[in-house]
Amino acid sequence: MKKIFLILTAAVMAVSCSDNLEDLNQNIKDPTAVSGESLFASAQKQLADQVVTPNVNLNNLRLWTQQLQETTYTDESQYDQITRAIPDNHWREMYRDVLKDLDEAARVISETDNDLTNALKPNKLAIIEVLTVYAYSNLVETYGDVPYSEALDIENLLPAYDDGLTIYKDLIARLNAAIGSMNTGVGSFNGTQDLMYSGDVSNWKKFANSLKLRMGIMLSDVDAGLSKSTVESAVTSGVFTSNADNGSYMYSAAAPNNNPMNDNLVLSGRNDYVAAVTIIDIMNDLEDPRRPVYFTDVDGEYIGGQIGEISAYPDFSHVADRLVDPTEPGVLLSYVEVRFLMAEAAARGYSVGGDAATHYAAGITASFDYWGADDVATYLAKPEVDYASALATSISNPAWKQVIGTQAYLGLYNRTFANYLSVRRLDYPILAEPTGAESGFPTRYLYPVAEQTLNEDNYNAASSAIGGDAPETRLFWDKFYTFDF
Repeated sequence: MKKIFLILTAAVMAVSCSDNLEDLNQNIKDPTAVSGESLFASAQKQLADQVVTPNVNLNNLRLWTQQLQETTYTDESQYDQITRAIPDNHWREMYRDVLKDLDEAARVISETDNDLTNALKPNKLAIIEVLTVYAYSNLVETYGDVPYSEALDIENLLPAYDDGLTIYKDLIARLNAAIGSMNTGVGSFNGTQDLMYSGDVSNWKKFANSLKLRMGIMLSDVDAGLSKSTVESAVTSGVFTSNADNGSYMYSAAAPNNNPMNDNLVLSGRNDYVAAVTIIDIMNDLEDPRRPVYFTDVDGEYIGGQIGEISAYPDFSHVADRLVDPTEPGVLLSYVEVRFLMAEAAARGYSVGGDAATHYAAGITASFDYWGADDVATYLAKPEVDYASALATSISNPAWKQVIGTQAYLGLYNRTFANYLSVRRLDYPILAEPTGAESGFPTRYLYPVAEQTLNEDNYNAASSAIGGDAPETRLFWDKFYTFDF
């Protein structure tokens, strides 16, 4: 009997100890589940960082559009996409850190039942959908055909690629639905969850319509009917009307929540970039008053480094102090961009509440206002800038592409993907051939090497469908490419 008692006692103690040990292994300080709002906040920051960063491992578009030039390592200025695996890195950031978090945020918020927040749920989901459309549209505009209908499924490691135009049209339909579901009389996220608009649904609706405007313009040479109806619908519904509407991520003074320009150009202690000769020469020729707010001078002159060549840091202009302020907002979509898109739309014959000259001048004025530059009236009166006068001397056909394209390029300074889109769509300004260029001007990112090796069959099908996985392959919307070195 005594043996039985001892055995039972030992068994109870063993179970008790086991339970206690398991309790000790639990992390009671961290949540067992992440809220949808936290996932949204994370995705929003990752998206902003990826669009804004000048890190050569992640985003080379200030170099490709020849706003900046490298000082020492010139690979990226020479259109080398492979050495630092830039296509792989952008793909990973957008799918894993942006789209997957947005997808999970939508799922968690949909499944959360809370009497205090249920009324906010439709607006939260609509805002998540708008950023999802933004991210997917970026992937299509950057690569071409991409995984879409089979994307974000962790059980499917080999997703098929969808046709880029088909995706784009579906994204516009999704954007229309999101805009239609927004209730401006009800709130959404709070100020700590949404560092763009603090949950203001009216502002998000303007952002969505402005994105819709841009996407509509992107289809202008491939589906004129859908392009026109999309653009006109966006303008009627309400796009940005001032710089105060800008879709900007609000960075803070301290790392890691500071602007990536500050992180890479100041805190890094590195001097990797100078101004590029292309943008400097254009601005010098125009005696552009924005030069001192864009760049520093060298003994009173603005000097840019030659494209693709080593450029000693002390010998050339650098980005102005404002661009490396840790709290400088990271712009995803801007009023300046909207007015130039409307100028382009008007030039194409779309009804957007004014002629091309009016929107063009408003775009330049908005740029001056945003950067705090002086004397826009004198600048607008210059024969090289005045819309009608500039049209008369343009070498482009149609002439408006050169006129709008050149000023949009200057107005979209420091805007990475936005400037890249504008340059590819309008083919102006004419960029320089880099010394030691690895390819012609890259009209797209190459597909990631990881896709070529791990998802080979689907990669091969997509590569064939777009006309070859080459830097110069024109995407479906790029029908009138005229860039030649």
